[in-house]
Parts: sequence; structure tokens; C-alpha cells
Amino acid sequence: HPEDALLLFVEMLHAASACPPDQHTAACALKSCSRMCALDVGRGVQAYAVKRGLVADRFVLSSLIHMYASCGDVAAARLVFDAVEESGVVMWNAIVAAYLKNGDWMEVVEMFKGMLEVGVAFDEVTLVSVVTACGRIGDAKLGKWVAGHVDEEGLARNPKLATALMDMYAKCGEIGKARRLFDGMQSRDVVAWSAMISGYTQADQCREALGLFSEMQLARVEPNDVTMVSVLSACAVLGALETGKWVHSYVRRKRLSLTTILGTALVDFYAKCGCIDDAVEAFESMPVKNSWTWTALIKGMATNGRGREALELFSSMREAGIEPTDVTFIGVLMACSHSCLVEEGRRHFDSMARDYGIKPRVEHYGCMVDLLGRAGLVDEAYQ
Repeated sequence: HPEDALLLFVEMLHAASACPPDQHTAACALKSCSRMCALDVGRGVQAYAVKRGLVADRFVLSSLIHMYASCGDVAAARLVFDAVEESGVVMWNAIVAAYLKNGDWMEVVEMFKGMLEVGVAFDEVTLVSVVTACGRIGDAKLGKWVAGHVDEEGLARNPKLATALMDMYAKCGEIGKARRLFDGMQSRDVVAWSAMISGYTQADQCREALGLFSEMQLARVEPNDVTMVSVLSACAVLGALETGKWVHSYVRRKRLSLTTILGTALVDFYAKCGCIDDAVEAFESMPVKNSWTWTALIKGMATNGRGREALELFSSMREAGIEPTDVTFIGVLMACSHSCLVEEGRRHFDSMARDYGIKPRVEHYGCMVDLLGRAGLVDEAYQ
């Protein structure tokens, strides 16, 4: 209840003469600001902490770094970190986590190398962040170094660290090592199962992904929305309509939140299985949609012979104020190609760079060649 925590903090400020907030109060107030992404309030707490001389406390400083990171201001988080004279592992972990939270994977790796250079001791929390970043950028060399350190120090019993290592191996293309690590885990929570299923899906081993999902059910581990996204992706590739429909019914039955990622996976699954009406229904049931959601349905309609509807959907997307991506235009051009809409295709192709600053890729040129070729304009297609 972060709102209640901040209201109590304000009450405490009014009674400051009798009971002034200390460093522990300030740290808790900053954590509440992090939960609520309340940047302005967080700055107010920081100002109070500076005035009261509480910012010398490492937990206040680390909470301050975390608050800025949670609110998306990593530059401010770094300024706080750089202003600290002696940074221990708590402070380093805070700034590493800040970069991790905002997807700055290379910065996470560079910060860890900086820790090694200055001789700051790292802990398991540090390693979870570093291994996660290694997986995202495909840095198998550093990932394996961390794995060796984990083995030497006997840290593999930490489930979060073991799961992060497993995910790293999967993302670096070493799915066999990921599975051996998974099989060696003493206890597996939903995060571990989801990571392994996701690893199989990303490695195009979709049958193995669905097989492991069946094992997960037998183990009576409740899947979450992350699990379902990977399972739906595997079902889409394999055309496993019945399994995907079961996932959709499970989401409804358990009243799982239809997040943007999960909803988009549902739309994509139904579209790839040729069930466009179901894809539209899933699309319309989503409370929030992003460009990837719109793109999934546009591409689905295009590949299922409903090109004009795909173009109408693209117009609705623009009216909704959603910016198209380069992938959106692949769907739009596919729609034009499948419906032999030459003029519309030319217009959308030209508008990519002119109106949206999107440089055409080989896939866009391929769609135009296909469109012009189908229309019998072979010379223009060749050019």
C-alpha cells in the first residue's frame, strides 16, 4: 500500500517536532515513490532527506537510485551514484539494477566490469542482473565466466541465480546446457519453468516447449501470463489450435490479466492458425493495445486474404494515434500484395520514409516486388 505509506509520511512530517522521520522512514518513503512511479514526490522526499542530513545513509541512497530508475530517469540515478564517495555492493547493485530495469544491457555489463576493476565485492544479487544482461546481448563469454564462479562458490542453490543462468544459456543458443541446469534444480518455481519453455520457443524447438508445458501441469505448477505467452508462440508456429484454445480458456477461467504482451500473443496465435474472427475478438477484448498488437492483426488479416480489412485496420490504427513500426508496414504491403492493390501499395511504400522516417528493408522491397509481379508489372518489379 504505497499510497498509504506516503500519506503516513506526510502526517509524520506535520508531527516532526515530536517524531522526526529518520533514514529508515526516508528509505521507505522513496520505495513507495518507486512503486507508484511518483517522480515529483520522490524528489520532494530527496529534498527533505538532504535538508535533514539523511542522504549519507547507504540505504537512503540506494532507495533514491532505485526510485529514479523506477521512474525512468536513469541519468539522475547515475548522478546520485557518482556523487557517493565510497560505494559498497549495495550502491553498485542499485545502479546495476537501474540500468537493468531500463533495458540498458551493455551498461549493466560495463558496470560489472567496473566493479571488478575497482575490486568491489559482488554478491548473488549482482550476478543475477549481470547474467540477465548477458542473455539479452548474447555475451556467452561473460555469462560462462559467471557460471564458472557460481559453480566454484556453490551458489547454484540460489533459485533466482540458477534461473537467470538457464535463461542466459537458452538466449545464447545453448539450449542443452540450459536444460541440464533446469533438470539439476532442486525446486522449480513458475519463473524457472517459464524460462525453460521460453528458451525452447525462442530456439524454434516448439514441440519441446509444449512437451515441457505438459510436464509443468503434471508437476502442478500454476502457469502465469509469461508462461502463456511462450506456449501461445509455440502453438502459433506448430498450428496447435486446440492447445492454444485451451490456453485462452485457462486465461479466462483464472481471470489472468490480459496484458499487452499476452493479448498480442493471443491475436498472433489465432491469426497464424487462420482463425481471424477469434483474433479480432481477442484484439477487441484487450484493455490496452500497442503498435505490436495492431501489427499482429494487420499481418494476420493480410496473410488470410482480407487485405482491404487490413488496410482499414491500419487507418484505424493511425486514427487511434498509434505510430506504426517497420513491421507494421510489412503487414500493410502484404495486404496490398494479396489484394492486388497496386496504387495503395505504392502510396504506403513511399509514405514509410516520407511520413514516418522508416527506411525500407529487404522485406519491404520483397513485398513490393511481389505486389508488382502479381499485377503483371514485371519491369517495374525488376527495377
